[in-house]
Amino acid sequence: MTTLTEHPACPGTDATVADLAPLLPVVGHETLAPLVDGRRVPYANLDVAASAPALQAVADRITRTLPLYASVHRGAGYLSQVSTSLYEAARRTIGAFVGAREDDATLIVRNTTDALNLLAGCLPTSDDGAPGRVLVLDVEHHANFLPWQRGADATVLTGRATAAETVVALRDELTAGATSGRPYALLALTGASNVTGEVLPVADIVAAAHAVGTRVLLDGAQLVPHRRFSLAGTGVDYLAFSGHKTYAPFGAGVLVGRRDWLDAGTPYLAGGGAVRSVRVDGTEWHDGPARHEAGSPNVLGAVALAAACEALADVDGETLREHENVLRGRLVAGLETIDGVEIVRLWPDAADAVGVVTFTVDGYEPGHVAAYLSAEHGVGVRDGRFCAHPLLSRLGYGAGAVRSSVGVGTAGEEVERLVAAVRTLVTEGPRARYDVVDGLWIVVDDPRPVPEGSGLEGLLATAGPGRDEAFGCLPEDA
Repeated sequence: MTTLTEHPACPGTDATVADLAPLLPVVGHETLAPLVDGRRVPYANLDVAASAPALQAVADRITRTLPLYASVHRGAGYLSQVSTSLYEAARRTIGAFVGAREDDATLIVRNTTDALNLLAGCLPTSDDGAPGRVLVLDVEHHANFLPWQRGADATVLTGRATAAETVVALRDELTAGATSGRPYALLALTGASNVTGEVLPVADIVAAAHAVGTRVLLDGAQLVPHRRFSLAGTGVDYLAFSGHKTYAPFGAGVLVGRRDWLDAGTPYLAGGGAVRSVRVDGTEWHDGPARHEAGSPNVLGAVALAAACEALADVDGETLREHENVLRGRLVAGLETIDGVEIVRLWPDAADAVGVVTFTVDGYEPGHVAAYLSAEHGVGVRDGRFCAHPLLSRLGYGAGAVRSSVGVGTAGEEVERLVAAVRTLVTEGPRARYDVVDGLWIVVDDPRPVPEGSGLEGLLATAGPGRDEAFGCLPEDA
């Protein structure tokens, strides 16, 4: 396949990218997906924004680490000492990857949601004991919205029509808070939209916040795996991101940032490892990461994420950006040539966007499109409201949309297959019959088998779990 440096396509053109190779090998790239017509094709995973496949380097590191796995921080045995050293080395590697400052704390948690809930519990109160004030945009993923809505004095600012106007609105609101005598303690900001991939000018916003004494938390779940980022370089005070979106799906996430709030905050979990000593009449808690990492740490998850950070760091930053720009540009250009397809956008002046393209198709519900792409073309995408209900409602997509997303393991052929499949849907329609069961679009009498040895009796969609129990991002009228 053609490498990026050899490829003639430019972002936003209709030149084919079919021969563009992935940047890094990922586990599962040779997996064959069964289609309803009986064929099997290589699975095109264009749902990277939800969960990215493991890098091969990550899987290899885990294979080498498993024989060394033992208890962490509490054992004198050789393997316990090795596992503890691996865990703490992973912490340093992860912090270095995102430009942590010398006095920053790097906490290993479960995912971005876990990290943001942890920080919400460390938010200082005002002098009268009231919850600290938080400013948040309505463009946020629920993970960077619900914790502030539930436990803080949160103000939700509506994003403006352009990125420049949004920055001005943020600056004005931060200034108004400071001059009113009720300053914002924290601005919680997305690094890249999980709906459109678009990026705000983080350094400019940080400067505006710091000018009035407000700290900045960045939800880096969509940004960190796709762009070089530095806490020290941007001035961001806290950063949260997930291993499962950073090509390390082994159950680890990260919160990195300034120690003072973390050391003073209520320990996130009450349990062993978070304490210096326990008495019947009281407990003395640790400071630093241990304060919030009670229980047995996820050493394999930490090692996996550190391995992913190392592999991504070895890729030139501009090469990483250009690979995604070419793929994203082709997705946008190709889809825009199809009648009835609309691309979802936030800010026409966004200076950058990671590899996320969300769209709708006239005459087809998003779930129908996604089911068709999977069943008839072996393409995996996401449909719904992407846990960003306020944003989708404001933009007029209360019924949801279809999200495609790419990463370092994406090949150009997969992008071309998606574009061609959507064009076929519009011009010829689906070949299989589809129906809705408990809010899910399914293939009627789906003939596709489940993987051998998986223990499954059928596909999840055909199992029909009730939407109230299983789905939080269905269309408003589902």
